[in-house]
Amino acid sequence: MEHTEANSRAGAAEVRSGAGDALAKAFEMIATPAIFGFGGWLVDGRLGTFPLVTLVLAMIVLGYEVWSFVRHYGVSMDAALDSRRTSYGAPRPEASSQP
Repeated sequence: MEHTEANSRAGAAEVRSGAGDALAKAFEMIATPAIFGFGGWLVDGRLGTFPLVTLVLAMIVLGYEVWSFVRHYGVSMDAALDSRRTSYGAPRPEASSQP
């Protein structure tokens, strides 16, 4: 396969897109628990239970963010693997087993 300027541009666009997605996910993983933690801090101020609600809300949201990230990452890696197998014409693992 020859290296052309179009391939180079496509690769650079993919890298920029990936960097933008990573930055957005990093911001989401920091900002969302911080927002919920702040809300918990306000509730704790009213109830007088300072770190309890703040920590519970922040940890629940952080746990959800990590779970969501891992789930989406697995799905996208499976889709990329299937795409590459299709483009190379390789048989799928379940189809290659013969009795």
